[in-house]
Amino acid sequence: MLISVVNRSLHLSDGELQNAVRAINRQLEEDFFPHWQFGARLRVDSAGRVPSQRERKVDLPVLPGRRGDAVIYVQDKPTMSATEGYHDGNNDDVPFGFVFLDVCTTGADSWTVALSHEAIELVGDPLNNLLVQGPDPTDHRRLVFHQFELCDAVSGECYEIEGVNVQNFLLPGWFARKVVEGGRNDFLGRVQPGASLAPFSIAAGGYLMYWDDAKPEGRKWTPHYDTGDGMAGRKVEAKMAAKGSRLGRRCHHG
Repeated sequence: MLISVVNRSLHLSDGELQNAVRAINRQLEEDFFPHWQFGARLRVDSAGRVPSQRERKVDLPVLPGRRGDAVIYVQDKPTMSATEGYHDGNNDDVPFGFVFLDVCTTGADSWTVALSHEAIELVGDPLNNLLVQGPDPTDHRRLVFHQFELCDAVSGECYEIEGVNVQNFLLPGWFARKVVEGGRNDFLGRVQPGASLAPFSIAAGGYLMYWDDAKPEGRKWTPHYDTGDGMAGRKVEAKMAAKGSRLGRRCHHG
């Protein structure tokens, strides 16, 4: 999978973006792929590309900047005028994601962590439509459907590659119903002895989103986080307010 990263920011230089992309590509290849056996590469692309002859021939409506199998737009803030940004497919029906720099500031994430977060989750669930059955976070006797999001539950944790902060991510064991003794369920579990993250649980600063069909219409999508965790609360509020985010699109459609 090739992901185009398009810089629409008025403040972020292409050089800064390229440095982040280089580190995230290392993360995807060296850290992510060995555990999940799938991955992607990111490439910085122009914000105003001219369609190729092949694309003209098939009359494919190309959104500026897209050359890969998916696209992530980096821009300063969400805009209601950019309506193509608030759906799961853009003008040529390819998966997409956004990094909103002002949302990063509000939610206490660095933009490089946010870019790593969106890249990993775009790889894991390109169309933002995969669910995994698991326990209700508020009542483990019940089953609900969790988003197949690979970073949200550990979104408060990051690490460095080449001086660039990148996002911690979940491992396959997190989506299992039983705890595997001696195993770990998130990548940074290897440097946190005795503090392994349990399946379908959240780390400090993390959150998750689940679908509960027993709830009334308009409330079936439910965010879950520690109400005493100010960092997680700010992230959820900021992302729900930004309708172009993956979490925001979920909440505004269910």
